[in-house]
Amino acid sequence: MPPHLGDSHRRFLQSMMSNSVMDEQQARALYQHCCDIHKAQCVPDKLDDFIETINSKLQPMFMQIRKGMSEDNGQQYYALVNMAETDVTRMSSDYADNELELFRKTMDLIVSSENGKVSSTDVLNVADTLTIKKLKKSEAEQVLNRLVQDKWLNEKRGEFSLSIKCIIEMEPYIRRMYEDQLKMCHICHNVAFQCQICDSPTCGIKIHNPCVARYFKGRVEPRCPACDEFWPYEIPGISFYISIYKST
Repeated sequence: MPPHLGDSHRRFLQSMMSNSVMDEQQARALYQHCCDIHKAQCVPDKLDDFIETINSKLQPMFMQIRKGMSEDNGQQYYALVNMAETDVTRMSSDYADNELELFRKTMDLIVSSENGKVSSTDVLNVADTLTIKKLKKSEAEQVLNRLVQDKWLNEKRGEFSLSIKCIIEMEPYIRRMYEDQLKMCHICHNVAFQCQICDSPTCGIKIHNPCVARYFKGRVEPRCPACDEFWPYEIPGISFYISIYKST
C-alpha cells in the first residue's frame, strides 16, 4: 500500500517550495511544526521517511526533495529539485544567455581549482571572454551578486564557491560535464570541491573538509585512511596534535 500523503506532508512541501533549500535543523523544526498543526504523529528520527512519502508523490511531476552536505560547515541540507531540468538551462527564466555563460565559466574555474574556490578577479576577467555577449565589469559584478542572492554561489572574502543548493540541484549536470575533473570524497563518496588531498604520490585520495574533521576526531595520530601516511594538513579540533607530530 503506497504511503499516505497527509496535510502535514502538504504543508511541509509548501514551505519547501517557498524556501527551496533549508538546513537539517530548520527541516526538523518544520517537520515538528507541520505535525503539531495537523495533529499528526511526529517521530524525531523519521524525518527522511516523512520526506520520502512526499517524494513518492512528487515523482510523476519530476520533482524531489534531496539531501546534501554543505562543504562549508558539514551540515546537512534539504533542497527541492526539478528533476526534469538537470543543467544550467533551469535558470534561463531568471538569467540572460550571456549571464548563464558567465555562470558556466565560473563553474569551470571552481571545478578545476585545487580548493573549490575562485577569486572575484578571475571571474571578472572571464566576463570579457564571453562568446554570446561580453559583460562590463560592473554588469558582471551585478550578475555575481544575483547568483549569491539566489543561492547558486557562496561568496566569502572575495572568493566564490558552489552553494549547497547548486551542488544538490546541479549534481547530475556537474557529473556529466566534469566527469574527468571531479574529485570524489574517500569518506562519504560524494563529489568534493573543497577538500584535502593526500600528498603521497602513490595515493592522492580526497576528503571533504568536514569529513576530515569527523574522520580524524578522537584519533591519536592523523594518518591517511587509504595509504596510512601522515596526514599533513590542519584538521579542525585536533590541530594541536598535528603540530606535535610535525615537530617530531
